[in-house]
Amino acid sequence: MQHPHPSGMAATTSSSILARLQQLIVFATVGLVAGWVAWSWGRPGWVVAAGGALLLFGYALVLGLEFFAVAHVNRRDPAPRATIRTLMNAWWREVLVAPRVFSWRQPFRWRGLPDNDAGTLAGQPAVVFVHGFVCNRGFWLPWMRTLRSRGLPYTSVNLEPVFGSIDDYIPLIDDAVRRAHALTGVAPVLVCHSMGGLAVRAWRVATPDADTLARHIVTIGSPHHGTWLAQFSHVPNGRQMRQNGPWLRALRQSEAQRWPTDAYAPFTCWYSSADNIVFPASTATLPGADNRFVHGQPHVAMAFADEVMEGTLSLPAFQGRLSL
Repeated sequence: MQHPHPSGMAATTSSSILARLQQLIVFATVGLVAGWVAWSWGRPGWVVAAGGALLLFGYALVLGLEFFAVAHVNRRDPAPRATIRTLMNAWWREVLVAPRVFSWRQPFRWRGLPDNDAGTLAGQPAVVFVHGFVCNRGFWLPWMRTLRSRGLPYTSVNLEPVFGSIDDYIPLIDDAVRRAHALTGVAPVLVCHSMGGLAVRAWRVATPDADTLARHIVTIGSPHHGTWLAQFSHVPNGRQMRQNGPWLRALRQSEAQRWPTDAYAPFTCWYSSADNIVFPASTATLPGADNRFVHGQPHVAMAFADEVMEGTLSLPAFQGRLSL
């Protein structure tokens, strides 16, 4: 039985343009593979298999290029450097997790485990899930299953327009935070992946009562100082993630004006030198935050690593309220 949504709008039954787009990509890929097999039937078996594998696993080549760039760009970063073997293991980990996220959870399972079905224990902080670039709430399904098993409530967002400005997401985050507060009566913990960490920082600056609304903010592989890859992006939110770009500079200035000291004390930032999207590695840290280095974890898989999940749920913000 679903509880009424505080704002009068069902949180997880609204549409997801990204889900429809990723569904089309999945169906198109299957169609291309079937078409290739039909067209090449009768040719040597290795030709048929090679073409099908390229269509199905071509993304692994793209990931390989990203890790090659990581090895080059991170050479001057102060974070511990990843060895070639570590990067190869991280590449394989990302190859395995990417289809589960982008070809199953997000396109087909994003409505699963709705927010309104979560537990509502008075006095226990809820979690607000804020995903990253080209993702939706389906990204967080493993976390949602874990929280449900432990009686911890949560809310989530779909950050759309997918390629809009990060500032466009502020009202969506504000709604999710206030829904989470209404579930339990106490300030929630915000858990953010990648671009989601920047969106929450923008929300925090724009919201007068943010310090009382958010108990703690956890970011996982968030490009707090931008990312090397963003120089190749031409969409609004991609450009906003460029290293030392105007949007990030303005955000830091606004934070410094509002919080002259200890601006990032409420943050825990997980980062890795094997992150294939947010690099150099130290760009995912914040001065004065609880910065936690994760060894050998790539960008997407890092969000589901036991060290990150259990480490987050063991933070003081949950102590005395969650049995691990």
